[in-house]
Amino acid sequence: MIRRPIAYLTRRETFSASHRLHSPLLTDEENRKIFSKCNNPNGHGHNYTVEVTIRGPIDQKTGMVMNLSDLKIYMEESIMKVMDHKNLDKDVPHFHNLVSTTENVAVFIWNSLSAQLPNSSLLYEVKVFETDKNIMVYRGESE
Repeated sequence: MIRRPIAYLTRRETFSASHRLHSPLLTDEENRKIFSKCNNPNGHGHNYTVEVTIRGPIDQKTGMVMNLSDLKIYMEESIMKVMDHKNLDKDVPHFHNLVSTTENVAVFIWNSLSAQLPNSSLLYEVKVFETDKNIMVYRGESE
């Protein structure tokens, strides 16, 4: 049996979106205390950077884990068309009753990409940079 090398392919996209950190499960006072300035009733925005990493064996015929052009299309459909220049809380139904934290954004992107990919087991990691200093990594794990 020939063992094929495993490689990691990462593609980066950047999108701009606004949101308000506000949980319907908390009182207004609790929301203000927990989320501070991010609970501003008018919201605030970020220039998010998303890195999607695909992990898998290198195909002998193509020399690729996945065609980068295909990954670009999957990310366009799952991330850019849905989230770029949007108010996450108002324009993305997933966040109507779910706090649009970076954690939840990363899980949303993971689930959206998983639905797009022909082989979702290749999806290894979604990394969301809310700022240069605030970064969330999600690898599809749950407890």
